[in-house]
Amino acid sequence: MRINNLLLAFLLVSSSIFASISDKEKQALIAFNQSTNGQNWTTKWNLNQPVETWYGVTIKNNKVVSISLVSNNLEGKIDGSIKDLMYLETFNVFKNKLNGEVPSEIFNLTNLKNLNLSFNSFSGKLPSNVGNAKSLISLEIFMNQLSGQLPESIGELQNLELLSLFNNSLTGELPQGLFRLNNLKELLLNSNSLSGELNANVANLTKLENLSLFDNKLSGTIPSLEKLTKLNALNLSLNNFRDFEDSSLVSLDRFKLQMYKGNSKEKVQLGEKATPIIVANKSIKENPVTLSIKE
Repeated sequence: MRINNLLLAFLLVSSSIFASISDKEKQALIAFNQSTNGQNWTTKWNLNQPVETWYGVTIKNNKVVSISLVSNNLEGKIDGSIKDLMYLETFNVFKNKLNGEVPSEIFNLTNLKNLNLSFNSFSGKLPSNVGNAKSLISLEIFMNQLSGQLPESIGELQNLELLSLFNNSLTGELPQGLFRLNNLKELLLNSNSLSGELNANVANLTKLENLSLFDNKLSGTIPSLEKLTKLNALNLSLNNFRDFEDSSLVSLDRFKLQMYKGNSKEKVQLGEKATPIIVANKSIKENPVTLSIKE
């Protein structure tokens, strides 16, 4: 009887350590492993062992809540069965060799809070259903080959605090929905081919701490940024801006504002009496200018 009791206790402890996830979630993980060349991962999964032992997988209450496989030599495409990981909160595959289009199925994961697909070779457009992932707090897909316009549905991500899509090939104007992201703290869209004017509604993003739009094809007038009182990093340089809405940029004393005239690399400090370009009365229309602001 005592042996039976000990055996029962061992089985109960074992089941608590290796609690089982649903078969659907397990099959989704296996499909992801196989579609990304799992046999050649730096740290491999032993598919004959419990899922709880698989590198980078976090289980909570018998649900897969996190996959983090940074720099793990993943190669190939993300299988669409990722949609079955419906409790996933974090998906981080930074710095691998993944390619193809970003699967739209990812953005149907309504519990997803942190998505990082950066430093891979994803191409094509950002899926139009990106706005379905309403729990997203951070969306990072920088250093890829994304193209096309940002979808309007991005404005549905009302919990988003970080949007980082720099170093891609994004084109077109910034969508109106972008300026409805009232919780956004960091907007990093530099080094793309974005065009059109910077909408005055950028002033609605009052929680912004970092705004980086340098190295694009933005043009027209830089709108007033006076309401963005939390900014501590701003870079609008290497664009085709020709004018300022008002002198609010100069009034932001905590910034060191520098302007480069055309392609001459001639640098002047804004706000100084000796500055040949007077911002307040907009007498800077003769040559395209770019603006760089640093602490």
